Amino acid sequence: MPQHVTVSDYDPAWPEAYARERKAITGILGDNCLAIYHIGSTSVPGLPAKPIIDIMAAVRSLEQVDEAARAFAGIGYESCGEFGIPGRRYLRKGGDERTHQLHIFQAGDWNNIGRHLAFRDFMRSHEKEREEYGTLKKDLARRFPYDIRSYCDGKDAFVRSMEENALSCFDGSWDRLYLAAREVQYERKLSPLLEAGGVSAALLTDKGNLYTGVCIDTACSLGMCAERNAIAHMITQGESRIVKLTAVMRDGTAGMPCGACRELMMQLGEGAGDTEILCDHETKKTVRLRELMPDWWFEGGEHRK
Repeated sequence: MPQHVTVSDYDPAWPEAYARERKAITGILGDNCLAIYHIGSTSVPGLPAKPIIDIMAAVRSLEQVDEAARAFAGIGYESCGEFGIPGRRYLRKGGDERTHQLHIFQAGDWNNIGRHLAFRDFMRSHEKEREEYGTLKKDLARRFPYDIRSYCDGKDAFVRSMEENALSCFDGSWDRLYLAAREVQYERKLSPLLEAGGVSAALLTDKGNLYTGVCIDTACSLGMCAERNAIAHMITQGESRIVKLTAVMRDGTAGMPCGACRELMMQLGEGAGDTEILCDHETKKTVRLRELMPDWWFEGGEHRK
């Protein structure tokens, strides 16, 4: 039986459906899952959509995803390989009356990850285009209720145009930093006295370069925070101006630099207080370094002027 094409008005329950499915998916992917996102039309408040929850995951290893095919089948997913997009693993749930679609990419595949996030964020913030897209989809669903190919072909030109517009104004730097930090975040047991990698960090410089680091924990005071490790990497390459920084805790949440890291960052020079630090990856809430160091001690510093 051909897939039934229906487009419904936006349903506030869709984010809740994503959250439930996210829990099941991350349970299967485990440590291989570095980030997971609600994408597609059901992730855009106010946008009519086929009632299908689209989910995108960024992983450390696609091979491990392939090995988890049986586990995904256990929760109703059919594994379809790349399904037309090189480097993707596509899984679908619900048969002809599809309920979920899962798109999995390697964390370093920013072209694919970025374009999905760009389109989603563009639709969330551009009301006129969102209304045009919703009207187009409803019209196509009425015309092609059992012809998914014609439905998709009918909106292809619009989607391509909107994706181009979205990418032209998309700043995905926080997601790039978060994924870069997550890629290097894994436990390293180097000796009975030293381990590393439980916490990671990534920073972006004013020249557009990205540097990462991991924490080094020792049995004495010789360790190093992930943020200082990333800063040392940056300085080694001849740079010193940080624009953005994120630190990722063991549970995958963003964390604040410790006092020693804040002090080192402030001492990097003029404008250091403008450095943005990620507080929450989901909401993209940030704070400026100067807000964390309101009464910095240096008499020649910008806060003493």
